[in-house]
Amino acid sequence: MFQLPPDRVLLWLGALLYLAGFLTGLLALLRRTGGAAQRTWLNVLLVAGWACQWGGLYVRGVAAGGCPLGNTFELVQFVAWSAMLVYFFVGTAFRVSLLGLFTAGYAAALAFIALLITAWDTARGERIFGDNPWIEMHAALAVFSYGVFGLLALTAVMHLLQNWSLKHKRLNGLFWFLPSVVQLDQINQRMLSLGVLLLSFSLVVGGNWFRQDPASVDLPKLIVTIGVWFAYLVVLLLRWRAWLVSVRFSWVCLVMFMLALLSLGPVNSSRQHEIPLTPADR
Repeated sequence: MFQLPPDRVLLWLGALLYLAGFLTGLLALLRRTGGAAQRTWLNVLLVAGWACQWGGLYVRGVAAGGCPLGNTFELVQFVAWSAMLVYFFVGTAFRVSLLGLFTAGYAAALAFIALLITAWDTARGERIFGDNPWIEMHAALAVFSYGVFGLLALTAVMHLLQNWSLKHKRLNGLFWFLPSVVQLDQINQRMLSLGVLLLSFSLVVGGNWFRQDPASVDLPKLIVTIGVWFAYLVVLLLRWRAWLVSVRFSWVCLVMFMLALLSLGPVNSSRQHEIPLTPADR
């Protein structure tokens, strides 16, 4: 009888709880009953899903002897987990209730896609980070910053929707629950600053080690990571100078994250000595 390993059970459960949270929030929105009780129930489902996803990643991390970032499957799961963690802080700080609905759908989509594409789940024949905590921290911070950029993309979508509703005087339904464009613009700028800060710190940590051991540098992966960091840094500088604002800023943030997700492919494919898992291992 086919039986899923514990990590897969937990990750599937996390994805299902995210989906349940999204459907619960969507139903409350359609019924226009988005009160405190519905928000609490949504957050309970999301916390439970996040805990299950963390448990699945933890089991894989223990088996791998390090942070579970060894293949595309784990990278995508970690990005979804990071975005949900950031939401718990951002949603509370800014009281943006509708962001939970968007984040739930986003995290559920990433988690299900990763679980259904079995080719993404490959194992390495050697330890990912070679018992080096600095390289492990470098990788974890870099991928965590992608989670921040993912949440930035969601708030950018919300900003675009709110701007469209104001332009066309559609202030009912979904648009009634959206935060103001001013608040969303503030959230976007702070999220962008946080993502760039985390990715910058990741590059500093990795750079200090790579200077000591240049042979350990994976050049293609380094070029892609620096390219993502530089692009987001340019966007941040343009936003600070007020040369990139409002709708254009939101569109750029959205497109930038799509490109950042595509960069995970080259980053992961640059690793060597990967061995496919057998069906029994999945």
